[in-house]
Amino acid sequence: MSRGFVKEDDAQTPPIVPPRAALPPATPNYVTPNGLEQLRSELLNLEAERAQAEANRDNDTDRTHRLSLLNGRLALLAERIGSARVVDPSTQPPGEVRFGATVTLRTLEGGRAGFERKFTIVGVDEASVGAGKVGFVAPIARAIIGAKLGQALTLQLGPKPETVEVAQISYA
Repeated sequence: MSRGFVKEDDAQTPPIVPPRAALPPATPNYVTPNGLEQLRSELLNLEAERAQAEANRDNDTDRTHRLSLLNGRLALLAERIGSARVVDPSTQPPGEVRFGATVTLRTLEGGRAGFERKFTIVGVDEASVGAGKVGFVAPIARAIIGAKLGQALTLQLGPKPETVEVAQISYA
């Protein structure tokens, strides 16, 4: 291709590094032991990717761009690991919802009476709705942290408030 059709600035444009999961300012970065292990595993994978990119000399522009992206992701990950505060769920009070709890909420009234939701409260990097893991900064987690087993709570879980009971708490 003729150089006339290539923007010279493309090689100079820094890559956009995707941000990590949001953690509100001045909020500690709580993680479960499993969450910290996942972060460390991600670090090893990114370091391996960077080593592979460094070894690839096929196209210097692509290589530079790829390395800049990987270095940005590695910096954000290293910062997150460095700020991690590990909370062992087994040290939490068994009858109270805290970080690391697997909680079952049962709807008490209305057309959905008896409906149950089960999820685990984890760190922001470990959160995955599909896996039933909710970050401790999520509204539902903040609303139920501190609740006791059997306690009824009114939560905004949809268009209308819903009264739920903390039906089960476990720390596994």
